[in-house]
Amino acid sequence: MFKNTILISFLSIFLFGNLTAQEQEKDVSVYVKGNALFIPIGVLNVGVEHQLSKKYTLQGDVFISPWKSFAGHEFQYYSASIEGRYYFDEAFKHWYLGANLSAASFVLQKWNYWGGGPYVNDNNETFEKSNLYQKGFSLIVGLTAGYQFQLSENWNLDVYGTIGTSQDFYKGYDRSTGRRYDVADGYNKSGEILPYRGGIMISYKIK
Repeated sequence: MFKNTILISFLSIFLFGNLTAQEQEKDVSVYVKGNALFIPIGVLNVGVEHQLSKKYTLQGDVFISPWKSFAGHEFQYYSASIEGRYYFDEAFKHWYLGANLSAASFVLQKWNYWGGGPYVNDNNETFEKSNLYQKGFSLIVGLTAGYQFQLSENWNLDVYGTIGTSQDFYKGYDRSTGRRYDVADGYNKSGEILPYRGGIMISYKIK
């Protein structure tokens, strides 16, 4: 049900956005932005938001975490997102809802492997859980809610969060030996609903 709701919302926002964009005025705004929350830990999250019409915008952004090891855990994560946004007031002002589509590539250790302990696979082989990590890619569809504060004529503050359904394809490896700890012939597949984007974007108007 949740997945269907996300899909319907995603299609609806873009459908109405495209219809409204036909009435687009010549004077539109474009903002470049960076996520202030991730800069202190060396993670880059930047984007561009382009106005389509009075209440609709289209944003593209990338998320780059290059850490082969962060606090003792693999944390390489690279993603690209495209998002259609509808503002209840007008573009770049106050509350908005968005439909997001993301693709990601990762080499990371899932949070539930951090604590350690034994891991027994389907072949009855035992591994130390804290040595295991996952490598693969994800396709994600979600809904965004946010609010933009106007700080000055050219500066905005964009506070937002996104929740959605993630379809993951990955292979699992043992860090100490380089062997796969899973027994799948190809990729493991999993799906889950989770928050996967969010932060505080500092935005600057370039047009």
